[in-house]
This record gives sequence, C-alpha cells and structure tokens, in this order.
Amino acid sequence: MPEPPPLLAAEGLGVRFGDFRALGGVSLRVRQGGIHSVIGPNGAGKTTLFNALTGARPPTEGAVTLAGREVTRMPAHRRARLGMSRSFQVTNLFAELAVRENLRLAVQAARGRSAWAFWHAPSRLPGVAEAVEGLLSLTGLAARADARAGSLPHGGQRALEIGMALASDPKLVLLDEPLAGMGVDDVARTKALIRGLAPARTVLLIEHNMGVVLDISDRITVLARGRVIAEGPPAAIRADPGVREAYLGSTGAAA
Repeated sequence: MPEPPPLLAAEGLGVRFGDFRALGGVSLRVRQGGIHSVIGPNGAGKTTLFNALTGARPPTEGAVTLAGREVTRMPAHRRARLGMSRSFQVTNLFAELAVRENLRLAVQAARGRSAWAFWHAPSRLPGVAEAVEGLLSLTGLAARADARAGSLPHGGQRALEIGMALASDPKLVLLDEPLAGMGVDDVARTKALIRGLAPARTVLLIEHNMGVVLDISDRITVLARGRVIAEGPPAAIRADPGVREAYLGSTGAAA
C-alpha cells in the first residue's frame, strides 16, 4: 500500500541571516499520529527549522505544507487555525496568574474574538471550563490548579506550557526542548505526557535528552550545520556512524 501523505512536509527549506546560511535545503515529512524528533548539536539549526515551519521566520527558499496545503508564507496565527501549535525553549507563562487561569486564557485565545465578549463571565463561556478541566487532567496539574503559575517547579511550568499549546486542540504540536533543565522525576512525568499525546495528535519534538528521544520517537531527523545528515527510526539513528560522530558520540548516549 502507498504511504499516506504526511501531515507536515518541508521541501528544500533554507533560511539565511545575511550571508550566513542557517538552514540549507532541509526536507522532512512528519507522519500523522506519530512522534517525530529533530536532534543535532547546538547551532545545527533546529530552532530555526521550527521557526520556518511555524511561520515565525519565513524561509528564504523551499516550501512547507500542512495537511496538503501550502503554508510557506502563511503567518503563524493562520497556521494555528489549521491545527498547528507550538511551545518554546523559554517558558512563556503568566506567572502571577493561577494555573487554571493560564489555561483558560489559552483556551479563550484559541476560540477567537467571541470568547472575549466582556458581557460574558469566563466561567460561563460554553465549553471553556470543560476544556480547562480536561487540560488540567491531561497535564497532571489538577491538584495545583489554583496555585500561582510562577510558584510551580520547573517541570510543572513546562507541563503547563504544553497544556497551553494544546488549548486549541491542535492536530500537530511542535515542542522545543520541553525537558530542558528538568530533574529526573520531572523528566519521567513529561516524557509520559508527550508519549500520551500520540496517536490522537502528531508531535514534532526538539530535544537533547537522547534517552527520551530514542525511547519515544517513531522517527528521528538529525541536523548538523543546517543540513539533514540522517533520518530514520531510532534503531537506525543509534547505529548510524555519521550521527555518532556528529552528535551522539559526543554525549555518550549512543553507547
């Protein structure tokens, strides 16, 4: 049987900053319902790739398609309406508001102008409270729902940010280093959270924790110096000598 079309595809994607070529001819296909990770050493172009895929920085060459529709020059908010959502390397929360309120604002934002009518109390907006409770349960934050977001430990803040990225009920979630700075227990919880997103949602992940990447990914793309040097299932990536030299070998994770 022919392989189904990818949910997200990039063809020959390039990004330049003046004379510096941050990405050079990157192509990848993200299959629906899986977890696809992008790895590589610092400076490989991973976040630049995410920016080009999400509309934060239009590519200087190449094309991006989402669910078969070209979105190369489409702004980020319109891609969000087509089912794309993203978290960032740096936690971006309303630190003084409660966890529940952060999620409520994210749900309202996803629902457009009608959700911001000043004559409706947020608690009475159809479906908003139910959506927030669902996100609290999914992220494991129900017990901290009324805590100030800034008071959460780092792992809890990252879980909250993932919950906010899920507020629009996206088809595709792009997570940029969600495990950065976490302790062992937080890593385990967030790993389980990410694994649980598929197959109902598709996940594209940038992550440096190779143990997690190799364990939860269906497919891995390896970047080095702005180019794809390998792509395949975890076992193939672990065994690839070029990957070992460029990345895994330097961390010892391929042993």
